Amino acid sequence: MLVLGIESSCDETAVALVEDQASGTPRVLSSVISTQIPLHRLYGGVIPELASRNHSTNLPGVLKEALQQAGRSIHDVDVFASTAGPGLVAALLVGNTAAKALALTARKPFIAINHMEGHLLSPFIDHPGGLVPHLALVVSGGHTLLIDVQGIGQYRLLGRSRDDAAGEAFDKVAKMLDLPYPGGPEIDKRAAHGDAQRFAFPRPMIHEPHLDFSFSGLKTAVLYTLPTLVESGNPHDLSEQDMNDLCAGVRQAIIDVLLRKAMHAAKQTGHKVIAVSGGVSCNKALREQMAAACRRRNIELVLPPAHFTTDNAAMIAYAGYLHAQIGDFSPLDTPVDPNLKLAGTQIRA
Repeated sequence: MLVLGIESSCDETAVALVEDQASGTPRVLSSVISTQIPLHRLYGGVIPELASRNHSTNLPGVLKEALQQAGRSIHDVDVFASTAGPGLVAALLVGNTAAKALALTARKPFIAINHMEGHLLSPFIDHPGGLVPHLALVVSGGHTLLIDVQGIGQYRLLGRSRDDAAGEAFDKVAKMLDLPYPGGPEIDKRAAHGDAQRFAFPRPMIHEPHLDFSFSGLKTAVLYTLPTLVESGNPHDLSEQDMNDLCAGVRQAIIDVLLRKAMHAAKQTGHKVIAVSGGVSCNKALREQMAAACRRRNIELVLPPAHFTTDNAAMIAYAGYLHAQIGDFSPLDTPVDPNLKLAGTQIRA
């Protein structure tokens, strides 16, 4: 079975092909991404109209390149999958409509994929044992979720951010410090040269018995700290070391909360496998500290390769592959939904 996936939920135009093997585990034949980061960096964030317009321009070339890299033609594809949400509605429509048109023309099945499910499953793309029951920590620009995963489509929400997501907190602090977009990688880069202990930033809800998160107070703490370092409060007046220390403090505050909640959830559920995914999962310090925490507790940590942490189509094709295996296909009139909920995650533990 050959699955073609298309991702266009935000500012990445991506196409990937995934094919099953005799071993029973699928293989990514190609994964092509056309990023719009340089374009949106000029505006300090994603401009929806520009994103959708560029998806329309970029998609044909990305599709062609993905097929060429895989050594396959469009006629070889057995299933077409695309992101149906959440995301920017105009951007979603570009990839979603293209996948439906291809499925209709080829008379092949179509599968609408939840973008967050793509991230959720991405750590298992090249996992030798395939998808196994586990505790999932999804950390991205728009979501911070702890989910009890029993199998494909069997998800139980344990906790989520009540305000800003972890990635959103990184981006907002970066904007406050006038660092380039996207902010998360910039903070991570500077944090490597800073003192994480210098500033006593808050760790909201870290000692609460529930598994929800809150990161909005962190950016407020940074805002109040700036005038104590420079009278103007202007980040451009900060010394290089002050900037690095601020970034290190913010990064560690977020990591501390993520680690504490994840370990508490693992103990609560009894899971011996934790998978971390989403754009923030490429954060080097998070990966290292999560690995150390899991080793101490004899828990297997499953992480996606760095190139599958940010938005990509391989995770969409892989999710499509798993749904196709159980015959879970979508009607061609399935709408896109910018606020699409992950199946089962409306129900709290």
